Amino acid sequence: MFYLKLKNFFDIFFAICGIVFLSPLIIIIAILIKIKLGSPILFIQKRPGLKEKMFPLIKFRTMSNKKDNLGNLLSDDKRLTVFGKWLRATSIDEIPTLINIIKGEMSFVGPRPLLKEYLDLYSEIESQRHLVNPGLTGLAQINGRNDISWKKKFEYDILYVNNISFFLDLKIFLLTFFKVIKREGINPKNKKNVERFRGHK
Repeated sequence: MFYLKLKNFFDIFFAICGIVFLSPLIIIIAILIKIKLGSPILFIQKRPGLKEKMFPLIKFRTMSNKKDNLGNLLSDDKRLTVFGKWLRATSIDEIPTLINIIKGEMSFVGPRPLLKEYLDLYSEIESQRHLVNPGLTGLAQINGRNDISWKKKFEYDILYVNNISFFLDLKIFLLTFFKVIKREGINPKNKKNVERFRGHK
């Protein structure tokens, strides 16, 4: 599909521009993470991408290394600091993901890259979300993000895959910009953490 090739070119071009333009902010955030959370500065985790091929997702680290008396890491909610919550709420933690876009592993718009352990839980239809590159944002993110069910998220993912176009991508990108500014859908209502996907085949 011609648009997908064009989309990949523009993804890489704008990701490079983004890193150059945001380089002062990147340096400042990296220093703050080093001071407030310690090392490492980056959070890297394997995620499935196009055709379920694994790639190292890169983000800024948002959690501390706090441990209990036995030396075990505390639960995520206890390690997520106010500073870390701010990084997530503003989506600043995802700036390093521009590197994934430059490498061709991700796109600005597409289904969000989820945990690799979810792969075996997908139905045949849900697995179609991997027919395109995962994205920083997508239809699910502009239609509720963490406030909607997993079932609804996957419905939006498949809807996107089946209707991908320049105008749809532009709409999603612009709406994401306003959603981030308004900080909509950051946390599910009345819940501390997003529930893990359990599958619903």
